[in-house]
Amino acid sequence: MTRLALGQMRQRPATFLGLAAALFLAVATMTLFGSLLAAQLDAPARARTAPTGPGLTVIAAAFGEIAVLVAFFVVVNALGFAVRQQHRELALLRTIAATPRQVRRLVRHQVVAVVVLVAVPGSVAGAVAARRFLTELTRRGMASPAVRVPATPVPMLVATAAALVVGTAAAAVAARRIARIAPAAAMAASSTEHGRGGLMRVLVGAAALVGGGLLCRLAATRPPDEGDKAGQAALLASLVLLIAVALLGPLAARGMVAVLGAPVRAVAGCSGWLADANLRGYAHRLSAAVVPVALLVGLSGTMSIMTSTAENALGRAADPGLTTVTSDTDTWLRQVELALLVCFAAVSTVNTLVALTADRRREFALLTLVGATRRRLLSMLGIEAVLTTAVGVVLGGLVAAAASSSFSVALTGSAVPSVPAATCGWIVVGAAALTVPGILGTGARAASGPATERVGGQRG
Repeated sequence: MTRLALGQMRQRPATFLGLAAALFLAVATMTLFGSLLAAQLDAPARARTAPTGPGLTVIAAAFGEIAVLVAFFVVVNALGFAVRQQHRELALLRTIAATPRQVRRLVRHQVVAVVVLVAVPGSVAGAVAARRFLTELTRRGMASPAVRVPATPVPMLVATAAALVVGTAAAAVAARRIARIAPAAAMAASSTEHGRGGLMRVLVGAAALVGGGLLCRLAATRPPDEGDKAGQAALLASLVLLIAVALLGPLAARGMVAVLGAPVRAVAGCSGWLADANLRGYAHRLSAAVVPVALLVGLSGTMSIMTSTAENALGRAADPGLTTVTSDTDTWLRQVELALLVCFAAVSTVNTLVALTADRRREFALLTLVGATRRRLLSMLGIEAVLTTAVGVVLGGLVAAAASSSFSVALTGSAVPSVPAATCGWIVVGAAALTVPGILGTGARAASGPATERVGGQRG
């Protein structure tokens, strides 16, 4: 089983590189905040109270709560995508008498192999980041100079163990469908787009949507002097709403492409028609591409708008209670948190789009054999990239609008937040810069070579 797992990883390096990057960031993040907590516990009693600011424990808990949730979200999404990319091979194993338990073991072996691969570098990166972060906190007066990161492997071991637990749990969920259906049905599903959303997925997505709405309400009902709590609730609401987007993505993305694709079909001719047909025909592939873009835009947009809203609220009404969310140190903390979240979202975006496009070699070969030129293929991919970016930006923007509006209600009483137009514009440009070149560059490579050789490869 281990040999089969490693063979699949060698066959699809792009897919498992994405999973490795997600797990690396997860291990590093958990090590970072675990090390900060260990430093606080190991410090002398007189040094555990910060000179200014919320304190090391509060910072580590607040950062870790959101960052770890995002890390797990990215890991589960990457693993689910990796399993979907192996659907044909797993279906073939089922037809030659592999049991559901063996299929699940195969996926678990892959996860364990990737965690073992990234455990040491991820732990080292997290430990180094913890020391640098603590140094900056000390310089800004948010940690006592007597606090030091202890030389203990406990945070690294806990982070690795947590990554293993989450990875194996995600493997069980990701391999559930291919393991439980009949071998003949599994093989038939591998020739078409599989994994269509069932009732359970829709129900869980609807529950996440309701949960995100309740968190937005919780954020909106906080008094102005509890701006920190309102901000954390709003940020958590944005993450829960993005989970709903991931679950309901195929339905939402297909509908949005139908609307956005109409003018494209009219203007771009054959290339636009092909791009629109591809996006709507493979709703789950579209959803997999859109979700990381929405994650990037939703989280970064929420953080940027919340910061701008808090700063403007302080400028309009000199309320001492607002200083807890608008001080220089708190603004710096939010910027660090935003950078961390954007890092996760950017890695997820690039990995997903590159792996998705690279896996379409056979599709591009078939289009070439029926007369599509390389220029036509790249034109089609360019339009797909633009539409994918547009859908992701719209979905992420809706999430950011809902979360930041609730935060604005808590601080100012108005549901209209202060939107930093320049910053939001750069967020959209950043999303496009990650999406369009990634799809076009990978597509150009996947479309190279003789079509008759590529047509025998895996289905896109």
